[in-house]
Amino acid sequence: MNVSHLLDAINELDTYKRYGKIVRVVGLMIESKGPEASVGEVCVIHSSPKKGETILAEVVGFSEEKVLLMPYSEITDIAPGCLVEATGEPLQVKVGRGMVGQVLDSLGRSMYESASLKGLRPYPTDQSPPNPLSRPPIEEPIQVGVRSIDTLLTVGKGQRVGIFAGSGVGKSTLMGMIARNSGADINVIALIGERGREVREFIERDLGEEGLKKSIVVVATSDQPALMRIKGAYTATAISEYFRDLGYDVNLMMDSVTRVAMAQREVGLATGEPPTTKGYTPSVFAILPKLLERTGTNASGSITAFYTVLVDGDDMNEPIADTVRGILDGHFVLDRKLAEQGQFPAINVLKSISRVMNHVADSEHLDAAVRMRNLLATYEENQELIQIGAYRKGSSKEVDEAIEYHPKLISFLKQGTHEPVQNVEAVEQLIQLVGRGGQG
Repeated sequence: MNVSHLLDAINELDTYKRYGKIVRVVGLMIESKGPEASVGEVCVIHSSPKKGETILAEVVGFSEEKVLLMPYSEITDIAPGCLVEATGEPLQVKVGRGMVGQVLDSLGRSMYESASLKGLRPYPTDQSPPNPLSRPPIEEPIQVGVRSIDTLLTVGKGQRVGIFAGSGVGKSTLMGMIARNSGADINVIALIGERGREVREFIERDLGEEGLKKSIVVVATSDQPALMRIKGAYTATAISEYFRDLGYDVNLMMDSVTRVAMAQREVGLATGEPPTTKGYTPSVFAILPKLLERTGTNASGSITAFYTVLVDGDDMNEPIADTVRGILDGHFVLDRKLAEQGQFPAINVLKSISRVMNHVADSEHLDAAVRMRNLLATYEENQELIQIGAYRKGSSKEVDEAIEYHPKLISFLKQGTHEPVQNVEAVEQLIQLVGRGGQG
């Protein structure tokens, strides 16, 4: 028996444990003298040696030979002189098929007290995006199950889309519809910075029992430390990558990427980074492309990603919205005005775009979609004249046609929360409504 490789492994094994001591705690930041560790490494803080309690923390920087740590949990038991032990590894979560149907925290642990997950293996949360040349092109549509998206904003397998909306315009409801009705094999849903009350409501009302059966939900509520909110996004992305590598078509839904950016801003400011636009630190604009580029296609499977972006005061040009829109392959804008008129889902199709639709939809479908957009745009341009009665019928053939079609188009765009729609059926309805009907 050849044991040389085992002996080599033993010789390379580092048997030393490296410790340091806490010297200072300021706000979110813990400073310790030692141990020898690198940025991104997880350390264990022995907060109460008598009770044997420990707190996990991550190295986020260095200052004058001191190690700067941020905890994954509350730090009420930490005192000067507490031991800090280096693990020598970055954060890993355990992943596997046993996660499906579970609700997890940012460290991949089940939030159901009675649940025990089996058949899992360690997987790093922080990974590099795939090589751009190894990504297969997006050529196949994926069913989203929302009529207005499948027909006018067709999504491709492996596309990354931003859902831009203010508060209370129906983001969570739309995500629940996509999770229940989509053609993906598995949904990974990350609820980052949500109110605690909304988590259970989303799981029971919006997602429902059927949706949960093929979903993995990762939760980091707003009361948790900033690092846990950031790690929630990384953990959900890592779980999606694991299933993609097994050959699955995965839907990743993150609500919201804005709260991930806010958590990174907290970490950046605590480590001494200078604030830039709207107080966001440079690291925020560095981590967003790294996180968002990890999704998409690879040689094995695909991750179709939907990232919600909170737009303060419905300002579409605020820094995070602007940055995310430039990285992703399309954006859906939820319009408060449409929601107030009772049109749900409140997607403003004229302000929204899918950058891969031309590659995944056939010519008849594209022609019908362009025609419907033209009718909607013509009506919107002349809406004020029509509403005050200043427009005279017969003045313009295009406007007359837009007025005639408008009630049917709005009826087509409306969809009940629990009204499943098949992709093929929705496209056929669109072509019958404006395609063949308009040409005849």
